[in-house]
Amino acid sequence: MRNLLLAGLLSVAGAAHAGEVLVAVAANFAGPAARLAEAFTAATGHVPKLSTGSTGKFHSQIAGGAPFDVLLAADDETPRRLLAEGHAVAGSAFTYAIGTLVLWSATPGFVDAQGAVLASDKVRHVAIANPKVAPYGAAAMDVLKARGLAQALAPKLVTGESIAQAYQFAATGNAELAFVALSQVAVPGRPAAGSYWLVPQTLYGEIRQDAVLLKAGAKNPAAQAWLDFLKGDAAKALMRGFGYRP
Repeated sequence: MRNLLLAGLLSVAGAAHAGEVLVAVAANFAGPAARLAEAFTAATGHVPKLSTGSTGKFHSQIAGGAPFDVLLAADDETPRRLLAEGHAVAGSAFTYAIGTLVLWSATPGFVDAQGAVLASDKVRHVAIANPKVAPYGAAAMDVLKARGLAQALAPKLVTGESIAQAYQFAATGNAELAFVALSQVAVPGRPAAGSYWLVPQTLYGEIRQDAVLLKAGAKNPAAQAWLDFLKGDAAKALMRGFGYRP
């Protein structure tokens, strides 16, 4: 009985110290972030509240006073800007993942192993994230330039505000192809939908995705605990399963 009472008291004490952390998450990292949040809560009791969207929009919202504690960006430039502008905590930024680009179609067998389908007459629309604000969109343009297809495919490009929207264009049949993150099409424990080409990383610049502690989360222990968790072996293993290099 005494042991049961002690266990109950410890449980209550743990719950009393548990907190919430408001996390802005780049659209490409939505799936891994949800899995990481579950593991983090199980390990610490803290609860991450995730909001997903484009990194560019998050920058504007944070600069405008949005109360996020942490940003998991799709690039390393945005956290640097937030630090320079005084919206983030000095010394807190680090690269949590390096992204992998794929060319994807919702149709099985449509995309070949070399990506030659890009030059096919069967393709009328290719969806990409806005290359001006989305790192995966900029990487897609790098690939088209490297393949000598940027000019030929320019009339066929359909631009989404984020990589999530680019994925939706292809998933709904509004585009035959989309440049997206590997994590969006190769979910651990589930067969990959459609067909995709794993783009060689020699064709685009490295997609370094940085995390940063924002000023709103500077005094939130749950925010620091979340960032510490992202650096741990369990988080790195999960990210590898989604195709990211920690």
